[in-house]
Order: sequence, then C-alpha cells, then structure tokens
Amino acid sequence: MAKRYLVKSITTLIIFSVAVIAAAAYFLFSEALSGVAFLILGLAGLGISSLVKIEMKSIYPDIVFGLIDNGILVFSAVLGGIYGGIAGAVIGGVAGNTITDGIGGIFEGIIVEKQKADKLKYDRNSFSTMIGKVIGCLIGAGIGLLLIELTRWIF
Repeated sequence: MAKRYLVKSITTLIIFSVAVIAAAAYFLFSEALSGVAFLILGLAGLGISSLVKIEMKSIYPDIVFGLIDNGILVFSAVLGGIYGGIAGAVIGGVAGNTITDGIGGIFEGIIVEKQKADKLKYDRNSFSTMIGKVIGCLIGAGIGLLLIELTRWIF
C-alpha cells in the first residue's frame, strides 16, 4: 500500500515540477502573470486531489504549511535580490525558507493537534502530504508574487 502511494506521489510531483519550471521560465519577466500561473497550478492541485478522492481535512494542515512557507518566502527572496543581487536572492531564499518552514510547521502542528483532539478520521499518507504541501506552496507563491506586483503599482 505504501509503495502505491510513493509511486503516485513521485509521479505527480514530477508532473507538477515540470509545470512549475515551465511556468516560471515562461513568465520570468512578468511577476503578475507568474503569480496568476502559480495560483492556477495550485488550483489544479486541488482539482487533482478532488479527482483522486482526497478529503480536504487530510490535506488542510499541509496546505496551510505551504501557504505560510512560500507566501512569506517570496518576500525574503525578493528583498535579498534587491539588496544583494543573485547571491542575495539565494541567501534571502535560504534564510527565509528556514524561518518560514518553522513558522509553517507550528501552524501545521496546531491544526494536526486540533484534528486529533476532535478525533477526525482521515487518510494522511505520502501522496496527500505531498499534494497538500504542493498546493499550499503554489498558492502561497502566487499570492506573494501578486502582492509584490501590487506594491510596484502602488509605489
């Protein structure tokens, strides 16, 4: 059973990875459009999870983790890039990722603890964890990129 989830997880992750790389490359010079592309990919992930009958309650903690993780990470990478060029973006991304993984982990843990306390029954496996985190990261990145583009229009 675990092997079936592992193969499905790896296959789906490869497909999403190719789509993310393609979207990032295509929209490299248009942050507003890349934000929309990431949001669309995140919604596609929700569609896939619905098609394979994964209940939202089993992926909700992972989605929240990803939203926090990439939603905040985008800003640290952009700030690093503004102040330190490519190296600054990498350092900002790494430092931001460390911090946002911790923050996201706290919120993910709180949700899981609440679900356990409420005795919610759900199937959490490698596939649901992977797709939940992918969905959250894509939507978080999309929102972050759109907010950055919005600030450019305002300022």
